[in-house]
Amino acid sequence: MVTIAVISVLAAITLPVFARARETSRRVTCLSNLRQIGLAFAMYMDDWDGAFPNTDDPYLWMGRRWRWPLKPYLGQSLSRDAADAANPLSSSRTPGFLLCPSDPYASDKWDATSYGYSAAFYHTPAQIAAMTTEDLWKHDRFPCVTQRESSVAFPAQKVLIAEWLTNHDWIKATWWEWQGGRNYLFVDGHALYLHSDRINPAGNDLPDPNLTRGGITGKDID
Repeated sequence: MVTIAVISVLAAITLPVFARARETSRRVTCLSNLRQIGLAFAMYMDDWDGAFPNTDDPYLWMGRRWRWPLKPYLGQSLSRDAADAANPLSSSRTPGFLLCPSDPYASDKWDATSYGYSAAFYHTPAQIAAMTTEDLWKHDRFPCVTQRESSVAFPAQKVLIAEWLTNHDWIKATWWEWQGGRNYLFVDGHALYLHSDRINPAGNDLPDPNLTRGGITGKDID
């Protein structure tokens, strides 16, 4: 009985430690994913005279949509689903670095894509200032306007790509909530894990890099 009790105590102590270590490893892998995505964006902009991706799709910020213009630069197999070739939301591929290993939903809900692209890079600062959260996913009131790297005022402080969910915390919150933290990729190519309260309130008063105050000329962190 004593031996069983000792084993139970040791398990209670060590299992949480192993769980934290495993999650730390996954978070680092997720950061590496974002850095690889950052390289793909850099190559894209080199080929397009400093322009950020813009396909005239107002919902390009969604992971399943922005991946297509980046396809030649991602260095992994990505093709349209043969059964539904016109649909950008589905593909025929194996999950690669577009999927965070801690994301519990992306594989089933979002075709194994965990990261969102800021709408500030295909709308003008004036448009971003006028947009609401619902404009991002429900309405189509604003035409897409190509933005360029030269217009980014604070490349180390403006988020380009980020996890949509707080995949590394016990609570699963989105960009439109203040709970938890996530990995962020900035325009200059560096990636960080930050709690949501480190992100400046956007135009919708949420930690939303889509609607950064000042748009492409603004800051998501100080």
